[in-house]
Formats: sequence, C-alpha cells, structure tokens
Amino acid sequence: MNSKSINDSNLISRDLSWINFNYRVLDQVRSKSRGVLDKLKFLSIVASNFDEFFEIRVGSLYNYIDNNKTRIDYSGMREKPFREYLLDQSKTFFNDYNRCFSEEVISILKKQDIIIGEVNDLDEEGKKRIKKYFKKTIFPMLTPMVFDDLHSFPILMNKVIIFGVVTKNKASSNKKKISFIQVPINLPRFFEYKIQNKIFFIPIEKIISKYISKFFRSITIESVSLFRIIRNGDFTLEESEDIEINFLEELKQKLKDRKFSRVVRLEVSNSFDDYLLKSLKERFKLDEYNIMQLPVNSIIDFTSLRQIYEFEEFSDSFFEYPNPIQSFDMEGSSNKNIFEILSEKDIFLHHPYNSFDPIIRLLNEAAEDPNVLSIKITLYRTAKNSRVIDALLKAAENGKHVSVLFEVKARFDEENNLKNGYQLERAGCYVIYGIGSLKTHTKLLLIVRREGKKVKNYAHMGTGNYNETTSRLYTDLSLMTSDQNYTKDALEFFNVITGHSVPEDYENLITAPIYMRDKILDMIEKEISNSKSGIDSKICIKINSLQDKKVINKLYEASNSGVKICLIVRGICCLRPGRKNLSENIEVISVVGDYLEHSRIYYFHNSGDSIIYSGSADVMIRSFKRRIESLFKINEDFIKKQAITILNYNLRDNCNSYILKEDGNYVKKELMSGEKFDLFKEFYNLKKNNLEGSIIL
Repeated sequence: MNSKSINDSNLISRDLSWINFNYRVLDQVRSKSRGVLDKLKFLSIVASNFDEFFEIRVGSLYNYIDNNKTRIDYSGMREKPFREYLLDQSKTFFNDYNRCFSEEVISILKKQDIIIGEVNDLDEEGKKRIKKYFKKTIFPMLTPMVFDDLHSFPILMNKVIIFGVVTKNKASSNKKKISFIQVPINLPRFFEYKIQNKIFFIPIEKIISKYISKFFRSITIESVSLFRIIRNGDFTLEESEDIEINFLEELKQKLKDRKFSRVVRLEVSNSFDDYLLKSLKERFKLDEYNIMQLPVNSIIDFTSLRQIYEFEEFSDSFFEYPNPIQSFDMEGSSNKNIFEILSEKDIFLHHPYNSFDPIIRLLNEAAEDPNVLSIKITLYRTAKNSRVIDALLKAAENGKHVSVLFEVKARFDEENNLKNGYQLERAGCYVIYGIGSLKTHTKLLLIVRREGKKVKNYAHMGTGNYNETTSRLYTDLSLMTSDQNYTKDALEFFNVITGHSVPEDYENLITAPIYMRDKILDMIEKEISNSKSGIDSKICIKINSLQDKKVINKLYEASNSGVKICLIVRGICCLRPGRKNLSENIEVISVVGDYLEHSRIYYFHNSGDSIIYSGSADVMIRSFKRRIESLFKINEDFIKKQAITILNYNLRDNCNSYILKEDGNYVKKELMSGEKFDLFKEFYNLKKNNLEGSIIL
C-alpha cells in the first residue's frame, strides 16, 4: 500500500502519527535558536522516544504477528504489510536523526571545543589515563561470552552496548566462533578529559575497541562489530481473584520475562560483520526491516548524551529554566498555613510556570498537623528521591491513616513502584497495587482534617504525576480545594476505586472506565444541537493524544454541523482535519518546545456559559476502557479565565506550533504578521489583568 492509499483513509495511523511527532521533536535539534547542549538534550529525548516506540508499539504489533492474530491499522492495512511499511518509515527516521548528529551537531560541538572523539585525539597524558582506566576499571568488569558447540547462546540484554567479536583458532581448523561482550550500564558512557579549552568525551566503545585483543589472547580476531538490541516490552496482566498474591507475582514474572522477550530492532555499527549479522538475524528471527545501521561518524545510543549536556563545567551555558512565578491564587497568603488558604479560596496552578511546591507543602503540613486524620492518594510515577513518598512516610509515622493506590503497572516504572510500595507498607500505610487489569492513571489526593467538632476534607486534582522532578519539565495543571462539591466527589471516587461502590453520578467529576466517553460525546452533541439552532458553537480541546474512533467520528459530525473546532494535540492525532465534507471546520495544532505539553483542557462553548474540564485523561481507547481516569470540572469564573487563557496562548503561539494538514503531515506555523508570540516565555509575563474570558477560535 502506498502513501496515497494510506491518505485515503479518514483516520491517520496512530503509529505513523507518532513518527511525525518525533520529527517535530527533532526540529528542536535543528533549530538555530537552540544552544548546542539543548540540541543534545532533545536528541537524547528523540532516541529515548524511539526506543520506547519499538518496545511498546512495535512490540505490540509483533504480539499480533507472532501469535497469528488479526490487526487492522487505522490506515486500513493488515498487520504484516503494515509491519513492513512502519519499519521502513522508522528506518528513515532513524537515519534522519543519526545524520542530524553526524553531519550537523558534531561540527557545532567542535566549534565550541566539545569533542566526541577517538582515543588517538588525546595527548600522551590522556592516552596514559585511558590505558590505566581500561586496565583498572573497564577490563575487570567485562565478561566475554563465547557461542559455539559447547556454549549456548548467551542472554543479550535490552538497550545495552554489545560487542560481537568473530574469531578463529588455527588449532581448530580455522572454524569461526562468535563472542559477545556486553558493556555494563554502571560504567560511564564517556571518558572525560580536558586539554586547555577543549573538553574531550571519548565513547567507552572506542576504548574497549582499542584494547579488545586483551580478551582474546592467542586467538585470531576476524572482526569486531558493535550493536544494540531492542526487545518487546509490551505485556498485559491477566485478572486474578487473588490480587494480593497472584497479581504481584505475575507482574514480577512479566518483568523478568521482559529481559528475554522478542527482539524487535537490531541497531548495528556502520561496518558490521556479515557472518555475525546472519547469525543474529537467524537467532532473533529478524529480516532487513528490523536492521538499522548507523552512518559514519555517528555513535550508538543517543540517550547517553545526557552525560555531556549535564557535564558540570557546562552548567553556566546550558539552557536555564526561569524561576517559577507565584500563582495568582496564592498572593497575600504567605503568613497562613495551607489549610487556612484553601478554606478561603481554591488554588489553581499551572506548572512549571507555577511551582509544584504548594502540593509538597500540602502533604508535608498534613503529615505534621495533629488535626489531620487521614491521607488518600493515587500514585502513578514518582521522582527518584521522592518528597511525596517522604511526606507519606512521615504521615504514617505520625499516626495518620494513609491509603495509597500505587499503580505498579506504570510502564517501565513497575520495579520502582513496587519498591516504594513495599517501603510505604512497612511504615504502616495501606497500599493497594492497582485494580485488576485497569491502570489507575487518575491524579487525586484527599486529606481528612478535624476542625473543632467538624471534619473537613481537602483535595488536590491534577493532570500530572505526583513527581516533583517532571513537574519542572512538563506543563500540567493542579486544582487545590476545600470545596465540598469537589471533595465529596473525590471521597466517593476513592470508595469506588479502592472498594466496591458504584455511584450513580458525580457533580464535578467525569470518570472512566464507565462514564467518560459518553459524557464527552454528550457535550459534543450539545454543541451540534446549538449549531443547528443557529447558536454560536465552539469546541477547544488540549490533550496529549487523540485516537478514539467514536469521539473522532462525533467531532466529524460536529464539523459538518458547523461547529468551530480547534484541537491542540501534542503527540498522536488520528483525526484528519480539513477534509472536504468531513472535517472542514476542524483545525489541529501541535505545540512542541521548551516544556513537554502534558496538561489537558476540554472546553465547550455551551451557548456562552462555557463548560471546562481538566484532568488526567486523553481521548484514547485505553483512557476510556482500560484505565481509571478522571476529569474535574472548573467552576469558579476566575479559574475558568485562567484555563481559557492557557488555551488562547496555545492558539496564539507562532514560535513552537505545527499545523496538521489533511494528508497527515505537519507544517511549522509561520509568523504571518505582528510580533512573535512564544507561549513558553509569555506565561512567565502573564499578569492577572491580562486573563482572557473568551476563547479565540
């Protein structure tokens, strides 16, 4: 199937849309306005995204192919031809971002005296240090593993640098043997060395290559090749009645199995031994579509570039994020505790422009406050040295009732979440490890506090994880409140997800997996009805991903009914805008820049009395059917203005925005007239009297 026939579909392939998204991230590397270290950061992000794409999306595709199951992509292609098309497009992307590094970034680095080079680029002192480093540190840590008639094929680890060495022994009729040397992940990726103003970063594989003969004494080395494998990381867990034992044991087994799962990509160095390649292809059941070869002057695994852009001597020249500004809702509240502030008004935060510290403060004050009786929280991903976990541990030590719904199925954070869960359990917290086959993705915190003879509840609802590290890098929204209209819904929702309760409805929450899609469809239908009645009708939705067919088809219906629709979709978008008689009234933009756009806002004009929701859910099948999600309604006029202003700033941006065309490709939004509007800068300059009360579609 060619690209024209793919574009004939009314839906865009989710996986091809993902590749398009990462081209937009790659644009950040190519941008002339970014410093070289910032370029390295985005190149590292591109590579990390690409690895995860193969582990999850390509891995999922292979789950169908290897088990002879049918899958039809949104493009209309069956699983096997789609595999070939997708891997061909992936290989093109792989080549593009590697050429960007080898042909553009390396030369820019050199101009700034940053050299990613060879051992022979160093002076004599540097060469001596590398020789000593290899002898004392590297050599003892490496373990060559031979594969021959007497030795079974070794287990090759996912996403590590591996040497494949083909050797001959004259004493055994010159028969070829293959040995593998895997580079431990706890060895630094680069050897750092400074000569005057120049800083050299020598890749560890260059050092090992120079001295690799030390591992093969009295043996003829035919070839030395470098490669890296990506394994299938996609798995599902079966529902079990005995969730306390079987579920956790199955999860642990799946995590072990992931280390030996199917190889879905083989990344090889520019000069690679044919005999070794043939052996690996046969062993892993791969063909040419799975093989991705590095160009000359590139290096393997760009995720390791972090060591360079975080090098301590570069701290002054690396992009520094501005300091967070105070939330409008916290002005004049410096002498009050957080519970006094929330008793007077709700607090709305827009991270990272507003600090995440008020949420940490809320947890810490709750942990120490003798009047706080209990804390309930959902956790999906936490920081490495989490202050959130520390506050919950302190609360338990102080005798609070602490309930934690810890989602251990958060992909690639499973082991960390299990570890933190066990730590909380030992401290006396009540820990629930997920709800059957559903992922708990909602972001919710409830605090119960005694105030005189009464008990009062406080809540936090958000779009992002309780992770203070990513809160500095992701745009997210937080609502902190003591309004009982919110807290009673939060309390009821906790009863649903931790117990056995089925509420009829919520006043200010829309939840999944039961109600969310239908509620969203109802609100779109209301705009359709208004438009048919001649009433001004608008929809503006800001999300990470748009994939659910039922919502997409309802948006197509709304477009044909005259509803003006603007979708701000950062990543995957399966809706095709601008198609005649289908989606002529729909515009889709994607914002990619300094921060990862992670906040979600759902705006419906509603005859001028706007309805606005925010929360953790995207418009995805998994959000509606396979996750516990929530969206919270924004009621207060001042907070509504803040939410509308966020949408408007996204719509006005002309520095970081891309427009999705009808053919599925994106074009950079051009500066037509007037001044540049960079939303990542403008939010720091936003004043209270600049808030906008109506959407600018």
